[in-house]
Amino acid sequence: MANYGMAFDLSRCIGCYNCQVACKDEHVGNDFAPIAKSQPTFGHFWIRIDEQEQAWSPSHIKVDYVPKPCNQCEDPACMKAAANGAIYKRADGIVIIDPEKAVGQKQLVDACPYGSIYWNAELNVAQKCTFCAHLLDDGWKVPRCVQTCPTGVMYFGDLSDPDSAISRFVARTKAEVLPVKTETKPKVFYSGLPKPHVAGSVRFADSKECAANVRVTLTGADGKQLSAVSDAFGDFHFHDVSKGSAQLRCEMDGYRADSRQLNLKEDITWLGKIPISKV
Repeated sequence: MANYGMAFDLSRCIGCYNCQVACKDEHVGNDFAPIAKSQPTFGHFWIRIDEQEQAWSPSHIKVDYVPKPCNQCEDPACMKAAANGAIYKRADGIVIIDPEKAVGQKQLVDACPYGSIYWNAELNVAQKCTFCAHLLDDGWKVPRCVQTCPTGVMYFGDLSDPDSAISRFVARTKAEVLPVKTETKPKVFYSGLPKPHVAGSVRFADSKECAANVRVTLTGADGKQLSAVSDAFGDFHFHDVSKGSAQLRCEMDGYRADSRQLNLKEDITWLGKIPISKV
């Protein structure tokens, strides 16, 4: 029996939202009980797209698109929170919310650490992505979101088969799961998850001119030390830095070193102008 999972090559995602539109087209107004009842037109995003901005400079904003369906966890937290077997895992690994047994169980929404479960107030039931299990049962090889992706972002298949396309992709790219609650053993993987990009521009405090050839050192939360030299415009960049507390130090002979603490996140990376003063 297959153990279904999904993977995303984020370098290919252009933010077209076709996957989300396809999900709506498949599930809004369509009842696929006992797998799932109709998805509401508004408020539910069984595959949502998180847009994460990085300011590399005042004139260069980079946007990463991160699609997020249900992670179909091996050890789902939602299933532990469900009463009367309202959530179960199929033999193929797909986690299903029973649309009859789950009625009234609003606690299931908060049980998901990834925010992938939604509350249908009209039907009084929790709902989420099913990997289009009804289509797979009907002979489809992939869910609608995967079928409609125009740029080949998404991989779907059997994680238990090392020769499947998804298994080869995860192994080749060293794809990661979302770093939220990995003990649930999510089965949705990402290559190219956004990581902090630290950038800034060094200036001479007295003249306000660009400071070239300044030695810049960044010590990350993991203790890893990265080095750069400011260019002719005083600019410097560090890619794929660990999140969390870090220290930045700018040094140049004849000038006082500038040292500052940073708290790095994916979306706050432009440090602005950093002045250095003569000794």
